[in-house]
Amino acid sequence: MTPEFSRPERVDSISARERVVEVEATAAEREALARRFELVAVDALRAGFAVRREHAGLTARGRVVADVIQACSVTGEPIAVHVDEQADLLFVPAGPEAAEEVELSADALDTIIYEGRNIDLGEAAAETMALALDPFLRAPNADATLRAAGVLSEEEARPPGKLAGLRDKLAGR
Repeated sequence: MTPEFSRPERVDSISARERVVEVEATAAEREALARRFELVAVDALRAGFAVRREHAGLTARGRVVADVIQACSVTGEPIAVHVDEQADLLFVPAGPEAAEEVELSADALDTIIYEGRNIDLGEAAAETMALALDPFLRAPNADATLRAAGVLSEEEARPPGKLAGLRDKLAGR
């Protein structure tokens, strides 16, 4: 299956010398990405990657910038979100060596396994954007909406919160 925002880069065109690749989603691609990621809209999505061949594989380092409209997870109202995310990616070919468990440090690159003769920088940008979004985004009035529906806050629902309220009630406060 070809992703909605595909920008294949031939593996054999990537050398040890760094090269910058810019990608930007069209209106139709942004519309398809909004459906896929269940967003109200993707108003902009672009990325710039410095690609090069390294010992461990093919690296793509850069930034993903996007403007999206997400629905509040409580009220459903639209919320504008700006994404400006650093992307440090390592593309490795599929195969037995790709499946080996490797000890990674905190500053390790995110690993993407690819098949064939291309890596897809458009799909990498789309996934980076999606992972940067808050899956439980809340509008400013979300807490009031929840309270009106009878939903307790975390503090109120925890036993210490309930006990404190009971203590205050018993003390006549």
